[in-house]
Amino acid sequence: MNRDVPESVLVGPDGLSRCRWVGDDDEYRRYHDEEWGVPQHDPRALFEKVCLEGFQAGLSWITILRRRPAFRAAFHDFDPEAVAAMGDADVERLLGDAGIIRHRGKIEAAIGNARAMLAMDEPLDEFLWSFAPAPRPAPPRALAEIPAVTAESTALSKALRARGFRFVGPTTMYALMQACGLVDDHVAGCYRAAAPA
Repeated sequence: MNRDVPESVLVGPDGLSRCRWVGDDDEYRRYHDEEWGVPQHDPRALFEKVCLEGFQAGLSWITILRRRPAFRAAFHDFDPEAVAAMGDADVERLLGDAGIIRHRGKIEAAIGNARAMLAMDEPLDEFLWSFAPAPRPAPPRALAEIPAVTAESTALSKALRARGFRFVGPTTMYALMQACGLVDDHVAGCYRAAAPA
Protein backbone atom coordinates (compact mmCIF):
# COMPACT_ATOMS: atom_id res chain seq x y z
CA MET A 1 0.00 0.00 0.00
CA ASN A 2 1.18 3.53 -0.79
CA ARG A 3 2.27 5.02 2.55
CA ASP A 4 1.19 8.47 1.36
CA VAL A 5 -2.45 7.36 1.02
CA PRO A 6 -4.39 6.97 4.31
CA GLU A 7 -5.92 3.53 4.88
CA SER A 8 -9.43 5.02 5.01
CA VAL A 9 -9.31 6.23 1.41
CA LEU A 10 -9.01 4.51 -1.93
CA VAL A 11 -7.54 6.04 -5.06
CA GLY A 12 -9.95 5.65 -7.98
CA PRO A 13 -9.12 5.07 -11.64
CA ASP A 14 -9.36 8.84 -12.12
CA GLY A 15 -6.59 9.38 -9.56
CA LEU A 16 -8.89 10.89 -6.91
CA SER A 17 -8.81 9.69 -3.33
CA ARG A 18 -12.24 8.79 -1.96
CA CYS A 19 -13.68 7.28 1.20
CA ARG A 20 -12.77 3.59 1.09
CA TRP A 21 -16.41 2.40 1.28
CA VAL A 22 -16.87 3.54 -2.32
CA GLY A 23 -14.75 0.62 -3.57
CA ASP A 24 -14.61 0.23 -7.34
CA ASP A 25 -18.33 0.54 -8.08
CA ASP A 26 -19.15 3.28 -10.61
CA GLU A 27 -22.56 4.04 -9.09
CA TYR A 28 -21.13 4.29 -5.58
CA ARG A 29 -18.40 6.57 -6.93
CA ARG A 30 -20.99 8.85 -8.58
CA TYR A 31 -23.14 8.86 -5.44
CA HIS A 32 -20.14 9.67 -3.22
CA ASP A 33 -18.94 12.44 -5.52
CA GLU A 34 -22.27 14.11 -6.31
CA GLU A 35 -24.69 13.41 -3.46
CA TRP A 36 -23.35 11.93 -0.23
CA GLY A 37 -22.66 14.66 2.29
CA VAL A 38 -23.96 17.48 0.08
CA PRO A 39 -26.34 19.67 2.14
CA GLN A 40 -29.85 18.91 0.95
CA HIS A 41 -32.81 21.21 1.67
CA ASP A 42 -35.31 20.27 -1.03
CA PRO A 43 -38.33 18.75 0.80
CA ARG A 44 -39.09 16.25 -1.97
CA ALA A 45 -35.48 15.05 -2.14
CA LEU A 46 -35.39 14.77 1.65
CA PHE A 47 -38.62 12.79 1.65
CA GLU A 48 -37.13 10.46 -0.96
CA LYS A 49 -34.05 9.94 1.22
CA VAL A 50 -36.18 9.23 4.31
CA CYS A 51 -38.07 6.58 2.33
CA LEU A 52 -35.03 5.04 0.67
CA GLU A 53 -33.08 4.90 3.93
CA GLY A 54 -36.05 3.03 5.40
CA PHE A 55 -36.07 0.58 2.50
CA GLN A 56 -32.31 0.11 2.94
CA ALA A 57 -32.66 -1.18 6.52
CA GLY A 58 -31.05 -4.63 6.56
CA LEU A 59 -29.71 -4.28 3.00
CA SER A 60 -26.73 -2.67 1.32
CA TRP A 61 -27.08 0.91 0.09
CA ILE A 62 -25.87 -0.06 -3.39
CA THR A 63 -28.94 -2.33 -3.68
CA ILE A 64 -31.13 0.73 -3.14
CA LEU A 65 -29.12 2.97 -5.47
CA ARG A 66 -29.41 0.49 -8.31
CA ARG A 67 -33.17 0.29 -7.79
CA ARG A 68 -33.74 4.01 -7.30
CA PRO A 69 -35.20 4.57 -10.80
CA ALA A 70 -37.77 1.84 -10.10
CA PHE A 71 -38.52 3.31 -6.67
CA ARG A 72 -39.08 6.71 -8.24
CA ALA A 73 -41.45 5.23 -10.80
CA ALA A 74 -43.31 3.24 -8.14
CA PHE A 75 -43.65 6.18 -5.74
CA HIS A 76 -44.53 9.02 -8.14
CA ASP A 77 -41.01 10.52 -8.01
CA PHE A 78 -41.56 10.79 -4.26
CA ASP A 79 -44.14 13.55 -4.56
CA PRO A 80 -45.44 13.47 -0.96
CA GLU A 81 -49.03 14.30 -1.92
CA ALA A 82 -49.16 11.59 -4.58
CA VAL A 83 -47.59 9.03 -2.24
CA ALA A 84 -49.95 9.99 0.58
CA ALA A 85 -52.90 9.31 -1.75
CA MET A 86 -51.78 5.73 -2.38
CA GLY A 87 -53.97 3.01 -0.89
CA ASP A 88 -54.28 -0.73 -0.36
CA ALA A 89 -54.49 -1.50 -4.07
CA ASP A 90 -51.21 0.36 -4.63
CA VAL A 91 -49.58 -1.62 -1.83
CA GLU A 92 -50.67 -4.90 -3.41
CA ARG A 93 -49.46 -3.74 -6.83
CA LEU A 94 -46.05 -2.73 -5.43
CA LEU A 95 -45.67 -6.07 -3.67
CA GLY A 96 -45.54 -7.53 -7.19
CA ASP A 97 -43.00 -4.98 -8.48
CA ALA A 98 -39.65 -6.78 -8.77
CA GLY A 99 -37.90 -3.47 -9.39
CA ILE A 100 -38.23 -2.35 -5.77
CA ILE A 101 -37.83 -3.97 -2.36
CA ARG A 102 -41.08 -5.90 -1.92
CA HIS A 103 -41.57 -5.53 1.81
CA ARG A 104 -45.11 -4.73 2.90
CA GLY A 105 -44.07 -2.90 6.06
CA LYS A 106 -41.62 -0.67 4.22
CA ILE A 107 -44.07 0.09 1.40
CA GLU A 108 -46.78 0.97 3.91
CA ALA A 109 -44.27 3.05 5.88
CA ALA A 110 -43.39 5.12 2.80
CA ILE A 111 -47.07 5.91 2.28
CA GLY A 112 -47.61 6.62 5.97
CA ASN A 113 -44.48 8.77 6.10
CA ALA A 114 -45.83 10.92 3.25
CA ARG A 115 -49.01 11.46 5.24
CA ALA A 116 -47.00 12.23 8.37
CA MET A 117 -44.85 14.72 6.46
CA LEU A 118 -47.90 16.53 5.10
CA ALA A 119 -49.34 16.75 8.61
CA MET A 120 -46.24 18.42 10.05
CA ASP A 121 -46.45 21.98 11.32
CA GLU A 122 -43.03 22.88 9.96
CA PRO A 123 -41.32 22.20 6.62
CA LEU A 124 -39.43 18.90 6.54
CA ASP A 125 -36.09 20.54 5.78
CA GLU A 126 -36.33 22.92 8.75
CA PHE A 127 -37.36 20.06 11.01
CA LEU A 128 -34.55 17.71 9.93
CA TRP A 129 -31.88 20.41 9.96
CA SER A 130 -32.82 21.42 13.49
CA PHE A 131 -31.14 18.16 14.56
CA ALA A 132 -27.86 18.83 12.74
CA PRO A 133 -24.91 18.77 15.14
CA ALA A 134 -22.18 21.39 15.18
CA PRO A 135 -19.73 20.85 12.30
CA ARG A 136 -16.73 18.65 13.02
CA PRO A 137 -13.54 20.65 13.64
CA ALA A 138 -11.73 18.31 11.24
CA PRO A 139 -12.64 15.34 9.03
CA PRO A 140 -12.59 11.91 10.69
CA ARG A 141 -9.17 10.35 10.20
CA ALA A 142 -10.47 6.80 9.92
CA LEU A 143 -13.72 5.01 9.14
CA ALA A 144 -13.61 3.66 12.70
CA GLU A 145 -14.12 7.22 13.98
CA ILE A 146 -17.49 7.49 12.23
CA PRO A 147 -20.37 6.51 14.51
CA ALA A 148 -23.42 4.49 13.49
CA VAL A 149 -25.67 6.33 15.96
CA THR A 150 -25.40 9.69 17.70
CA ALA A 151 -27.41 11.59 20.28
CA GLU A 152 -28.73 13.76 17.44
CA SER A 153 -29.81 10.82 15.27
CA THR A 154 -31.49 9.23 18.28
CA ALA A 155 -33.35 12.47 19.04
CA LEU A 156 -34.35 12.83 15.37
CA SER A 157 -35.62 9.26 15.29
CA LYS A 158 -37.71 9.81 18.42
CA ALA A 159 -39.15 13.06 17.10
CA LEU A 160 -40.07 11.54 13.73
CA ARG A 161 -41.70 8.54 15.39
CA ALA A 162 -43.73 10.90 17.58
CA ARG A 163 -45.01 12.45 14.35
CA GLY A 164 -46.04 9.09 12.93
CA PHE A 165 -43.01 8.19 10.80
CA ARG A 166 -41.85 4.56 10.63
CA PHE A 167 -38.58 2.85 9.65
CA VAL A 168 -36.72 5.85 11.03
CA GLY A 169 -34.53 4.24 13.70
CA PRO A 170 -31.44 6.02 15.09
CA THR A 171 -29.01 4.18 12.79
CA THR A 172 -31.18 4.83 9.75
CA MET A 173 -31.44 8.50 10.70
CA TYR A 174 -27.67 8.82 11.09
CA ALA A 175 -27.31 7.43 7.57
CA LEU A 176 -29.83 10.06 6.45
CA MET A 177 -27.82 12.78 8.20
CA GLN A 178 -24.69 11.62 6.37
CA ALA A 179 -26.45 11.36 3.01
CA CYS A 180 -28.08 14.79 3.23
CA GLY A 181 -25.11 16.71 4.58
CA LEU A 182 -26.33 17.30 8.12
CA VAL A 183 -22.98 15.77 9.04
CA ASP A 184 -19.86 15.53 6.90
CA ASP A 185 -18.27 12.12 7.30
CA HIS A 186 -15.90 12.24 4.32
CA VAL A 187 -12.64 11.04 5.83
CA ALA A 188 -9.36 12.92 5.86
CA GLY A 189 -7.61 12.31 2.57
CA CYS A 190 -10.85 12.04 0.59
CA TYR A 191 -10.97 14.74 -2.05
CA ARG A 192 -14.53 15.60 -0.97
CA ALA A 193 -13.62 16.15 2.69
CA ALA A 194 -12.48 19.69 2.03
CA ALA A 195 -14.90 20.39 -0.82
CA PRO A 196 -17.13 23.43 -0.30
CA ALA A 197 -20.82 22.77 0.25
